[in-house]
Amino acid sequence: MATITLGGNPIHTSGELPTIGSKITDFKLVKTDLSVVSLQDFTGKRLVLNIFPSIDTGTCAASVRKFNESASALDNTIVLCISRDLPFAQNRFCGAEGLENVVNLSDFVEGNFGKTNGLEITDGPLAGLHSRVVIVVDENGVITHTEQVAEIADEPNYEAALSVL
Repeated sequence: MATITLGGNPIHTSGELPTIGSKITDFKLVKTDLSVVSLQDFTGKRLVLNIFPSIDTGTCAASVRKFNESASALDNTIVLCISRDLPFAQNRFCGAEGLENVVNLSDFVEGNFGKTNGLEITDGPLAGLHSRVVIVVDENGVITHTEQVAEIADEPNYEAALSVL
């Protein structure tokens, strides 16, 4: 279990992030068109997993915008924005913002992605949602970077995540 903060108040996650050098665990997540994707759908691609509580908060929206901007310049790289938001909300946000270089994925069905990767918030007002995390995976599925943002209202370290690509 990791301890992070929300407005300076401690809250906890369901475990620890996967370790650098390990393989990312397969997943099943829902795209905005309601189709289901798994890790196999991204075989051979470098992945930036931008994970957050909800697209409808300022910090989460800022991280999606920033990674959308950065992704357009990177070869063989896909940014996956993952939350427990319904696919409809994710689609509405990206359509309104004109964001085209990220893939929004929802873990709304059972939250297994958050549980498997130790990033589900277990207590406090955001219990059941994902904490703010960035995981970078190389084209072989090996994790090259992780960041659990200590204060959930803060943005991740974009430069650290992008520097391993």
